[in-house]
Amino acid sequence: MTSIGTVGKGDRTREAILARGVDVACRVGLGGLTIGDLAAGTNLSKSGLYAHFGSKEALQVAVLDAAAQEFGDVVVLPALRAPRGEARVLALLEGWLACGRLRLPGGCLFVKASTELDEQPGPVRDRLAERHRELVRTIARVFAGGITEGQFRTDADPYQFATDLYGVMLVYYHAHRLLADPRAEARARVAVAALLDTARLDPSAGDDR
Repeated sequence: MTSIGTVGKGDRTREAILARGVDVACRVGLGGLTIGDLAAGTNLSKSGLYAHFGSKEALQVAVLDAAAQEFGDVVVLPALRAPRGEARVLALLEGWLACGRLRLPGGCLFVKASTELDEQPGPVRDRLAERHRELVRTIARVFAGGITEGQFRTDADPYQFATDLYGVMLVYYHAHRLLADPRAEARARVAVAALLDTARLDPSAGDDR
């Protein structure tokens, strides 16, 4: 039995497989991810990989979870160390933009998989949809912290803000990767600043705005 605080060999192997799986899926999509390719890339047998995941579908779900964990570690958790409110929203934005620059080649797995799986019902699509909803909930909670801190209007809708911010980031992704717009990041920052301007309390209007 693995002791508490110790990562066993099986866990390390699984982590290595999933890290490789995220890299491959970012380039070729979840549909192009095969146990045979991962076996070759990790020096494991196909039977060894099946022992970890059991099926291609289970592997795809695990890769999505690994990618979500990576995003959380690189973008969300650092942002949560910023002060609540606008500073935390901006930290989330900057971490997200930086993640967009770093995940090369292939780009964001969640954007790629959204177009790949939108008409393919099943457990993998369900997990992908839940991961997107989870991110919207996270953004909404970050924004709601600003309402609690008295920085944003009390009638502002955290989920509307989260949807709008997510929309900005999807447009940024399109502009950055497909259009190669050198001002993609600057335009994203301007768009988010406009959202924040709309959400801020107006000192001249009092707290009832």
